[in-house]
Amino acid sequence: MSMIRVEKLSKSFGSLQVLKEVDLTVEKGERIVIIGGSGCGKSVFLRCMDLLETPDEGTVFIGDNELTSPKADLNRIRRKVGMVYQGFHLFSNMNVLDNITLAPIKLLGLPRAEAEKKAETLLEMVGLLSKKYMMPDVLSGGQKQRIAIVRCLAMEPDIMLFDEPTSALDPTMVGEVLATLRLLAKQGMTMVIVTHEMAFAREIATRILYFDEQGIYEEGTPQEIFDAPKKKKTRDFIHKMKYFFWQIDDRNFDLMQLQGNIRSFAGKYGMDEKRTNRLQLCTEELIYEMLEHGQPDVGVDMQIQISFDERDGCAVIGLRSRGAQYNPFEADTEDEIHLGVTILKNTAKRLDYWFDGVNNELEIEL
Repeated sequence: MSMIRVEKLSKSFGSLQVLKEVDLTVEKGERIVIIGGSGCGKSVFLRCMDLLETPDEGTVFIGDNELTSPKADLNRIRRKVGMVYQGFHLFSNMNVLDNITLAPIKLLGLPRAEAEKKAETLLEMVGLLSKKYMMPDVLSGGQKQRIAIVRCLAMEPDIMLFDEPTSALDPTMVGEVLATLRLLAKQGMTMVIVTHEMAFAREIATRILYFDEQGIYEEGTPQEIFDAPKKKKTRDFIHKMKYFFWQIDDRNFDLMQLQGNIRSFAGKYGMDEKRTNRLQLCTEELIYEMLEHGQPDVGVDMQIQISFDERDGCAVIGLRSRGAQYNPFEADTEDEIHLGVTILKNTAKRLDYWFDGVNNELEIEL
């Protein structure tokens, strides 16, 4: 049974289109985790699913009810959807028990005794029964977020939406909130979670959605997305790829400036001194090898790209050089003029070359 169905959903803010014709179906018991870079529309999409943001186009169904219909009874339909935000949004003038029982009493018409009994059961489930008479201000961030989750559960929702529920927490408190979500997963709760916690996403999700280019750029199981993503942007995000670019238009380019910038790039992402020195050395040798043998006398056109994978520490130097076909890795390294090639071959883990008819393309993995 489909718990949520989103069809052709689009959302813009002024001239900025954030979502474009996004489709999604969430089945009962699924745990959908949405990941992606900042500003890619993850939270906007989640808020559109509960109509906290009004889509420009498209439809949203919660079960058999169309939430986006002008005739929809929003309050009735939303009772089946619980949403937990980055902030806790507890009522500061009420104790924990009153925060939890307010909605069941006012909206569901439960007697106070029944609402309190339910609240106590839920508080015990998340290990906070002893806090039931405390005011929110004396609780830790992790405790507040667990209370916020319990407050949603007290309404007996069919679906729970989580918008980066740990992003406002101190790292020491993240674990207790994630443990609560794991408990809900074991109980079969249907959940859609926006998070930056990649290890948690891998553990809990039945399906991962990677957001980019105004919607779902790639989706799959945790194994498919984290171990074998098919698309470049997904791979770059998962592998935490960092890039350095440099253009060379003249044989008399400023080598010292280039080397200084490479060192700054390496330092920013925690490369050690040995790796940094190898990166500088190999980049320099590759540039001069191509300037000497693969470039015309005039009209130098060369681009350098260094990519660094924060996950496994792999660094790759890429060079594109416009000119006659020349593969330096096949050069006669016994000739002193190709000393740079010898250095590259002795340093690199991988050397690749190809020619597209106009440009020489080279990659060196360190």
